[in-house]
Parts: sequence; C-alpha cells; structure tokens
Amino acid sequence: MLFTEEQQAIRDMAMRFARETLQPGYIAREKHGGLDRDLIRELGRLGFLGADLPENLGGLGTDSIMVGLIAEAMGYGDFSISQVPVNVSLNAAILLRHAPRAIVEEWVPQMVRGEKIMSICLTEPRGGSDAANIQLRARKRGSDYVLTGEKTSITFATEADIHLVFARTGPVDSGARGISAFFIPEGVAGIATTSFDDMGCRQIARGSVFFEDVVVPAEYMLGDEGGGFSQVMQGFDYSRALIALECCGAAQASLDEAWDYARTREAFGRPVGQFQNVSGPLADHDTLVTAARQLAWHTLQLREAGKDHTAEAAMCKWFGPKVAFDAIHQALLTEGHYGYVTDSPHQQRMRDVLGLQIGDGTAGVMKQIIARSRIGRAAVQY
Repeated sequence: MLFTEEQQAIRDMAMRFARETLQPGYIAREKHGGLDRDLIRELGRLGFLGADLPENLGGLGTDSIMVGLIAEAMGYGDFSISQVPVNVSLNAAILLRHAPRAIVEEWVPQMVRGEKIMSICLTEPRGGSDAANIQLRARKRGSDYVLTGEKTSITFATEADIHLVFARTGPVDSGARGISAFFIPEGVAGIATTSFDDMGCRQIARGSVFFEDVVVPAEYMLGDEGGGFSQVMQGFDYSRALIALECCGAAQASLDEAWDYARTREAFGRPVGQFQNVSGPLADHDTLVTAARQLAWHTLQLREAGKDHTAEAAMCKWFGPKVAFDAIHQALLTEGHYGYVTDSPHQQRMRDVLGLQIGDGTAGVMKQIIARSRIGRAAVQY
C-alpha cells in the first residue's frame, strides 16, 4: 500500500520511537509488569493515541490508516504497548457513537493524552467465546442501574481507570437482545480487580473485574437498553484489523533481526543466509507477514470507504496472529541457541503474540463469522 506524505512522516516518527525508546526496555518492562504510565503519557504527547479522533478532542483528525501505521510501529518496538493506541481508538470510537456528549468531552481527551485507560468488560467465566452468554445483571432501581457479577479475561483489568461493561438488563433467555452497555468511570464504589499471572503481555494486566451492587446512573448507559451488545460490538471490526497490524509489527521486528543474523553469521566459511534451508523459511514467513499486512490495510480501506468489512476483519483477526507467531518462531530457530535465551526478544514476542490467538475472538469464532458472510444461516450451528 502507498501512503501519503503525511502518513509516511508519522510512520517514520513512530518507527524511530519504537526502535529508540520502546525496543531497549521491552523485556525489562514485561518482567516488571503493569503499564509505565509516564511512557503512555509520552505516547499521548507525540500524537500516537487517538490519531483518528477529532482535533477538538485532542486527536489529529486523520483516519484509521494512520492508527494502523502507529499500531504496527508500536508492535515493532513493544507488543504490549501497541495495544494502548488500539484500545484508545476503539473505545473512543464507541463513546463517540453511543455516549452522551458530557462523557465524551470529559473522558476522551484524557484517553488521548494517555492519562486514562479504559477496559471493555465483556467476557465472563461461563461465556468465553459465547460472548452473548452474559450473566452479570443490571437491575433498574429508580433512575439508576445496579450491577452485580463478574467479568474475566479483561485487558487492563487492574490498570483501567474506566470500564465499559456489558450487563444483562433483559430476561436470561433473551440472548444478545437483552444486553446493555454501561460506562463506569473511576471512583465508583463496589468494583474490585485481580490480575492473572500470564505467560505474555503482562503489562496489559489481564484479569477479572468484580461488581458488587455497583450503582450506575441511567444516563451512563451507552446505546439503547437491550441493544448495547449489537450496537457496541460493531466497533470490533475496526480493532481486529489493527490487531493484525500490531502482530505484523512484532513479526517484522523478529524477521529483520533474523535476516541480519543470516547476513552476518558465518558457517562453513560463508554467511548462513547463503544456505537455502536458512533463507528459504525466512522468505516464506516474510511473504506471509506481508500478505497479512496487506489484508489489514485492505480492511481499513473498506472501513474508510464506508463499506462492509466484517468478514475481512475476521480474516485479519485469525490470520494475523497466527502468521506472526509462526514467523517469530522461525526467527528464533534461525538464531539457534542465541535465540533461545530469555534475554532474546523473540521468545517475548512469541509469548505476547500467542495471547492474541486467544483474546478478542479465537480463530474458530472468526472463521464462523467468515462462513456466515458467505453462506448465511447455513453456517450457524444449533
């Protein structure tokens, strides 16, 4: 894909930041766990958060292509950090479409500045991939709603200042039609969090969020009562393309390092890159990563044109993380025992990217979405 002069300038700036600021501390930040809030605010100051948002809210007023460029560059430097610009653009877009103006004007600029982090509380212990199987209840009490229940596998669970919570306002058997979405800012009583001891992406503090008689004003409901699931979930077509680009960024970093190794490492009196069993697999994976990247750009272009891109977004979500994981794995194998040590970035990237083969929709769910787009209800399982 060819980029405009402005897009290329932002991409170059983001890549410099990734190489000079993010890469050197990548493994150390991951071992420490939790977000470096000063670093997140620096992303905000540089314009790397909410680039696609209106200027009056702190954004650059650009498009989703620019967000994709930033996400990929951040993924090149630190995969966990790359999830922050994706989080901001996705969540701010949801608020812009469905939240009252007062909420948008108060909270979105803080998200763009890197001062506040927002989580999406959708998954539950009994639900998993069955996202509409929501048990957390929102009971009407006067002009308020009272939320009780648990969410799990929540990105930024212990780091978030704001929660977007899906809760059941209709009958238990009403499915997706009985689910509403609520905006819950920091400081609301009755919320507790725990974090998981994950094998990767420790900075994003995945964990559980517990709600015990949490009182939320009715005006903090996003969208229509009972319509929150279908209305808000539409935004995930956007994040799925961005996730693929994050993964491509991490994979490209490992491939670049492996290519450099193949050029400089010698065996039997010549660079190992001259052996086809070294260069051939790297060429294969470089090709696949390029294909995943182009699919993501195509999906974002469809979004910018206002065209349906649900199937393409689902393709991005299952294909991008898998291709990236396989490419990083090959880069590690190429470097042999040098790539196997724990201070190698390959092992960290591989564990980080693996999480996106699970979170935000498994490959099986994504392929079911693709099948429905092709053959309709014949693809629905009963």
